[in-house]
Amino acid sequence: MRRLLPLGLALLVLFECANVFFIMPLPGSQRTRNIDVAYALWSSRWVLRGIAAALMGLGLYGAWRTRWRPWKTMVPVALLASGLTWYINFRMAADQMFRQPTQVRLVPASASTVAPDRLVVGVEIDGEARAYPLQVIGYHHHLRDRIGDAEVLVTYCTVCRTGRVFSPFVNGELQQFRLVGMDQFNAMLEDVGTRSWWRQANGEAVIGPRTGTVLPEIPSRQVTLRRWVSMHPNSLVLEPDPAFADEYAKDYAYERGTSRKRLTGTDTASWAEKSWVVGISVRGVSRAYDWNHLERAQVINDELNGTPIVLALASDSLSFFVFERPDAATRFRVEHDSLVTGTGPDARRYAFSGHGAGGTLKALVASQEFWHSWRTFQPTTDQYPAPARPSAP
Repeated sequence: MRRLLPLGLALLVLFECANVFFIMPLPGSQRTRNIDVAYALWSSRWVLRGIAAALMGLGLYGAWRTRWRPWKTMVPVALLASGLTWYINFRMAADQMFRQPTQVRLVPASASTVAPDRLVVGVEIDGEARAYPLQVIGYHHHLRDRIGDAEVLVTYCTVCRTGRVFSPFVNGELQQFRLVGMDQFNAMLEDVGTRSWWRQANGEAVIGPRTGTVLPEIPSRQVTLRRWVSMHPNSLVLEPDPAFADEYAKDYAYERGTSRKRLTGTDTASWAEKSWVVGISVRGVSRAYDWNHLERAQVINDELNGTPIVLALASDSLSFFVFERPDAATRFRVEHDSLVTGTGPDARRYAFSGHGAGGTLKALVASQEFWHSWRTFQPTTDQYPAPARPSAP
């Protein structure tokens, strides 16, 4: 019976390591679908821990009965296992590594301490605008806020470079979420009520009682704070929480694409794992637009699933905009940070807000992402421009 003591310790250590391995971005853990294993381990964690504790207890009882004194060897191992359990659950747990802000404070742009050239996720609802800096939500991964009468869930995943804003209601009930980990390099949220896991990239519950449920997405834009305020002068800006001053990024490397870190760095070549793309879906048809091509062209007139669209890049080379064109014959160019169509007296000019003398262009939901993220969660996507095929030998 005393052999149950090392067996219980081995089970505990193996479980705790597996529990964190399958849900965190560790080498080899995110390349395949491991979410079923991760969810099963997480859901049965207390049962497995109880079994390990029972085995260790029986082993200690057997040792006492046979006058075996394992203290010199087993006590250090037990202490090590206990320390590992504490570290994994209280230091490596996603919601402990990336804690929620102690305060959500929004101020007028004139009072903001955020640098004007920092990127933000901007949201406007019923005339009320908010800007959420990437340097803040990139660390916290998600936060709840209220814009007018609307509750919003603002999310961001730095490993995918995806910013999404959702309505946090399911069946009319307001949901509370926590960061639980990662799946296929995308942040995973857990709702407090049913313990279902939700994918940040598209707001879909992918495992648990609410599997298949999708949070309604609220349109948002990723632009510089300066650009957002020029379009929305009365916008409020999320202030960095002083409690996390040391955690927020202190340079612009990630936002500017100059970082070369394994998880969050940018590839400079097109269509590499960490290359930037603009992803757009129109009625179920998806396309990825190469960021390098957009930088050179400044504007792309295209048609996606029968809808004429235009992509435009501002002069800051960071703020981008996607609109539906009035018709297939209307083609735009960029002049002085405006969209222009036609020439001479027939020329029509539109601001990047979409407003112009010819009316208002309809904004389309679009996201800047790493290529590996867009193609993973939009597996039927095509590419623009299509990569050149190698010539036959």
